[in-house]
Amino acid sequence: MSAFHAYDIRGIYDTDFNKDTVYRIGYFLPQVLDAKKILIGRDARSSSPEIHKALIEGLSDAGCEIHDAGLSTTPMIYWGTAKFDFEASVMITASHNPAEYNGLKISAKNAVPVGYDTGLNKLEQLIKQEIGVKNKEASSVHEFDFKNDYTEYLKGYSKNISDLNLSIDCSNGMAGLFVRDLFGNAPHYLFEELDGTFPNHEPNPLNEKNLIQLQEDVRKNKSDIGVIFDGDADRVMFVDENRKFIPPDLMIALLGHYFLEERNLKGKVIQDIRTSKSVAEYLEPMGAVMEIWRVGRAYAANKLREIDGIFGGELAGHYYFRDFYYSDSGLLAAILILNLISRFKREGKSVSDLISNIRKYENSGEINFRIEHKREAMEAVKETLMANEKAEQFMDFDGYRIEFADWWFNIRPSNTEPYLRLLVEARNNILLEEKVNHIKEIIGRFK
Repeated sequence: MSAFHAYDIRGIYDTDFNKDTVYRIGYFLPQVLDAKKILIGRDARSSSPEIHKALIEGLSDAGCEIHDAGLSTTPMIYWGTAKFDFEASVMITASHNPAEYNGLKISAKNAVPVGYDTGLNKLEQLIKQEIGVKNKEASSVHEFDFKNDYTEYLKGYSKNISDLNLSIDCSNGMAGLFVRDLFGNAPHYLFEELDGTFPNHEPNPLNEKNLIQLQEDVRKNKSDIGVIFDGDADRVMFVDENRKFIPPDLMIALLGHYFLEERNLKGKVIQDIRTSKSVAEYLEPMGAVMEIWRVGRAYAANKLREIDGIFGGELAGHYYFRDFYYSDSGLLAAILILNLISRFKREGKSVSDLISNIRKYENSGEINFRIEHKREAMEAVKETLMANEKAEQFMDFDGYRIEFADWWFNIRPSNTEPYLRLLVEARNNILLEEKVNHIKEIIGRFK
């Protein structure tokens, strides 16, 4: 299995890729991006030091000027790439994946994402070639610690939220580098120590079992809200005061109170193809023009830049900001959302109150099917359902999103895993259950 995917390079280290692969990536990357001044960072995974060493060797042999930020969050590297005018950057991380995984997230100048369609495909072909002349004499490696600069930037968005009782789970990931500087010592912190073996739970907040400790902490401490970051802190998710998980796409709607209301901005807001209809219905009266686009940073960040959108988000807990070089940041999203939670608390509204005011549909959440014939199953679902009922809207740029009068669904193949993913939303639970069961029956024919 190749480690090259739609958004990044990622897989089980020493199985899907190894240090020789990384060396070659470092060697050929400057050629693909026409870049010599490169920023690098890494997470705390056990394999990251070895990957870091191989990457530096490859970049050095290509004659690069390397600036090493050391332990970092992924958004910190995005920010540093654009802020300090680097020609490219590489973050060593496997984000939310288990400890045996690792990978490389690559950005071009101005923190523009490099996906498979915009350079990783060329890189994958080049690393199969022979290594040419090594230019070690032209290379240099510099330590480049800008954590304080990044912290001060984030603090610029902070407000007084001392009225909030917070539980914050860092997942033993990179958010632990910054949380106390940003949120102080008052919150109840879980697993803030950097540990790339992830001894307490996997760093994937979308998996319900990884929320259990946070939910218990919210119950025990009667917290107003629970916050959980993934492994590289590019994603953030929340549970309410009743320990109920908040679908991350609904937080796009909440962020409208900051951008569209407090700052009085008007313009385009990105949502991915899986986003609840509740979000557009909530934001459009505030002045938002909603733009539905493909899943993943390689697509969302580029689209936000292309349309000069204000902000946006994804069901997976990524939130993108024009003010953040069109990139995503879990910590910035958390700061802005907690500012709003504090404001509404002073108005007597709980987190569950806010979410119930946004959420107008019943939602299945993402359902995964491990099947061989993904494309055939998708086509069968589309053809069967559109034959039975008139569609009001049809989108086919990331799987299918098909909207009917009282319900809609999205079905799409995963870009990183061997799954077909389904999400269904309906006006009520009876209709939702009926539609989910019907689609499951169709997909079941292809297992």
